[in-house]
Amino acid sequence: MNLDAPLIESAIERKPIVVSPQTPLFEIILLMNQHQVNIESNSPSSCSCVLVKSDNELLGIVTERDIVRLSAKNVDFEQLKVSEVMIQPVITLDKSAFNDIFAVLFLFRRYRIRHLPILDDNSQIIGIVSPESIRKVLRPDNFLKMRRVADVMTKNVISAPTTASVLEIAQLMADRKVSCVVITLDDEGEDWQSISANPVGIITERDIVQFQALQMNLAEIQAQTVMSSPLFLLSPEDSLWTAHQEMQQRHVRRLVVSWNWGQGLGIVTLTSLLKIFDPIEMYSVIQTLQQTIEQLETEKAQLLQQLTVISEQ
Repeated sequence: MNLDAPLIESAIERKPIVVSPQTPLFEIILLMNQHQVNIESNSPSSCSCVLVKSDNELLGIVTERDIVRLSAKNVDFEQLKVSEVMIQPVITLDKSAFNDIFAVLFLFRRYRIRHLPILDDNSQIIGIVSPESIRKVLRPDNFLKMRRVADVMTKNVISAPTTASVLEIAQLMADRKVSCVVITLDDEGEDWQSISANPVGIITERDIVQFQALQMNLAEIQAQTVMSSPLFLLSPEDSLWTAHQEMQQRHVRRLVVSWNWGQGLGIVTLTSLLKIFDPIEMYSVIQTLQQTIEQLETEKAQLLQQLTVISEQ
């Protein structure tokens, strides 16, 4: 999928949060939360990560997932500095190599990342590309309209009861390496993720960052108190275009998919949505369309032949 120069430029978030290595971790949580407020007010400045820089050198990165991982360990955020928890080295891309979205999608998949700093010719930070920033610049595309939610959703949904503490939710996210936990009414027992019924809410990585910014006691707060509810539920048969529009309108990065009256649960995320723009995926769709067209042409020819025979009789 080639995008023209203006669209490629628009996919770069130009105002990432940049801090020094000595910045207190709690301060970056406040910064990330403030950027989230900007998202919800439709500000162009938004990012779900923080870049760590010293003497014009990019040293590391801290993402929402890292905040969830640390929250699961119940660490004291006011006692840590960014340098103690940042991920390094940072995978980056030179702007001269950012000619199309494929290069970014390849790096996302290869390194299992969701944030890619873009550097200029002097190795200075220009901005960040993320699944969210790519989603914002995608043109209405027939590929989204032709594919179903079922084609890209994951059924690896981790769920928890409404009575679970937010600390337990954060621990589930960290242990299972997921970006959200679906809150359901009927989950019981310790092995929550094996049961799924009646989804009523969701808690995401973004929420955990907000709770930390508010200095909430995660161990004492139940999921039902702070979960996002009611849920907007997709059907597996919905088009990816529907999912794309709902994410855009609701300012979210993931949606819950439900079928069989809540007994079946799935998740579709921005990252999974972008999978359809993988060259192999696109080739497969085009090949299927060509086969369909050929089949329709064959059926049309056969029908015309039958009509000709009937008319001659």
